[in-house]
Amino acid sequence: MLFVHYPKCSTCQKAKKWLEAHQIAYEERDIKTENPSKEELKGWYEKSGQELKKFFNTSGMLYKSMQLKDKLPGMTEEEQLKLLGTDGMLVKRPILVGDDFVLTGFKEELYEQHCK
Repeated sequence: MLFVHYPKCSTCQKAKKWLEAHQIAYEERDIKTENPSKEELKGWYEKSGQELKKFFNTSGMLYKSMQLKDKLPGMTEEEQLKLLGTDGMLVKRPILVGDDFVLTGFKEELYEQHCK
């Protein structure tokens, strides 16, 4: 599994502790230094079955300063993916990528369901 996170994020730290406590093997990637590409994000989005908005860090300062709440509805899926690929701070984290699932954020019950 691939665990994409921001080390300073408290939610990411909780998710990492959960993975370690359950002895789940994963590859770690810092979203700030190794931002996911537009192509990666597109693949994860399609595999996740979630709406694209779930991949945006809507509580982040960058999201708010760019006024994306108002801009996203007028953007195409392609434009949104391209924007997400420009800066890891726009992307919701952590992202856990497995063979047949992608989870954004950390919900213990979803980790339980997909990581056993």
